[in-house]
Amino acid sequence: MRYFLHLAYDGSQYHGWQHQPNTVTVQRELDRCLSQVLRQPVYSLGSGRTDSGVHASHQVAHFDAELPDTLNLETLLYRLNRALPRDIRAQAVHPVPAQAHARYDAKHRTYEYHVRLVPDPFSPNFSLYLDRAPDVAAMNQAAAMLLGTHDFTSFSKVKGSEKHYMCTCVEAGWHEVPGGLVFRIRANRFVRGMVRLVVGTLLTVGRGKMTPEEFGQVFTSLNRVHASGAALANGLFLCRVEYPAELVAGVDLPTGLPYFSKV
Repeated sequence: MRYFLHLAYDGSQYHGWQHQPNTVTVQRELDRCLSQVLRQPVYSLGSGRTDSGVHASHQVAHFDAELPDTLNLETLLYRLNRALPRDIRAQAVHPVPAQAHARYDAKHRTYEYHVRLVPDPFSPNFSLYLDRAPDVAAMNQAAAMLLGTHDFTSFSKVKGSEKHYMCTCVEAGWHEVPGGLVFRIRANRFVRGMVRLVVGTLLTVGRGKMTPEEFGQVFTSLNRVHASGAALANGLFLCRVEYPAELVAGVDLPTGLPYFSKV
């Protein structure tokens, strides 16, 4: 039977989500612990591949397994969290149709990038600190250009595995929160490195080193070399993955996650 697993993780100590040889990744740890708890080889597939150092307050993965009659889903979740490292937490697990796919069935994904403007000793792993507030109005003027269906080649890592760079962006903007800023972007898909490159270039606008009009020229140039450097990974969270209602009906996900801003 196929299951969807909803999870969250602090990506600070991991080389991203996806399996890589001779290094520790979130997917590797998840598969190891699922296999241990279920006493059978288990292989998961995530809704997206977060980069090294990037976090998730809501990631979704599917896996196939045969659960013994003596193991219900509540107990599976409990035992899995006992086995997992403390910086990876399973939040919910539920059966889905055999053809359900965590990646291809996702309708939208939301990322947030957190910026602190007030020194905070508790947030270095989870936000970018700026000692001077950027021009939020100018950054939002530039970010509005991302809305709609566009080619995001200018904001993608070179030599990516993507077959195309078209994404439909339905939300992109900066929001003021206590002590800082949050950039939220929601789209049907993201190409490799896209959010960090978008944020890095928008912050260049916010510092007054690029105008919103120049940002637009970078975007439409379809040339990666024109964009600014990528923002640091530590401020980035995958924070919401959305599916058709029939795949997640009745799923009780935790509320009040600390890194999804209600703005």
